[in-house]
Amino acid sequence: MVQCPACDLVYVDRPPSQQALAEVYHAADYDSSEEADDAATAYARVIQPVLGGLRLGRALEIGTGTGVFLDKLKEMGFDNVVGIEPSTAAIAAAPPHRNGWIREGIFVESDYEPESFDLICCFMTLEHVREPKEIASSVINLLKPGGAFVTVTHDYRSVVNRLMGRRSPIIDIEHMQLFSTRSIEALFTRTGYTDIRARPFINRYSLRYWTRLAPLPSGVKGLAQNVLSSVGLSGIKISMNVGNTVAFGFKPPK
Repeated sequence: MVQCPACDLVYVDRPPSQQALAEVYHAADYDSSEEADDAATAYARVIQPVLGGLRLGRALEIGTGTGVFLDKLKEMGFDNVVGIEPSTAAIAAAPPHRNGWIREGIFVESDYEPESFDLICCFMTLEHVREPKEIASSVINLLKPGGAFVTVTHDYRSVVNRLMGRRSPIIDIEHMQLFSTRSIEALFTRTGYTDIRARPFINRYSLRYWTRLAPLPSGVKGLAQNVLSSVGLSGIKISMNVGNTVAFGFKPPK
């Protein structure tokens, strides 16, 4: 990976082809339903400041998984929700009522009508794409004037990730980009968004999940998980800043 001195993005300088990525994510397993539910609840909370100026019409989620966040968008009042997801296993795990909302595949701008969405979300997905600028540019083309783009990304410059160094979970073979607050703001600025904001994001997951993420030897981690389970604490939800950033920007009105 190399670092851009202009925008602060850390990225893979020779990423795999789009076709190779599509094949890998198409075949990816899905085993995180509890964490997906927790994440969707947190995302629903964090986008509330964005919704005040939006028409709650049509929304798209890029990298929707089982589509659990699409349920949240419906609860918020959006009339029409759409999700795009490359993993067959994730889509298969979705309940029947979401079947009509989710499209299998990689996000491609030409699959949608220009200026047809009020809100587009992309949570923990920009790290996995070849060209995040292409995604952000496509999104602004698909947003109606005044529409919003919201992302959640890892922040490699956060205190927790700097302390953990190479032991951090963000150091992952699947991550072709590592963002900082500066680089995600630069992405939004360079692709034409206005009223851009980026800030730390608080995650809320069970102790079971936090223990699984901890940079501990497998034996110690297994023992900790067994102890938590035996005393009935593994399901307790804990809120924590683990070095993620929520960012959003708006398409300029006409």
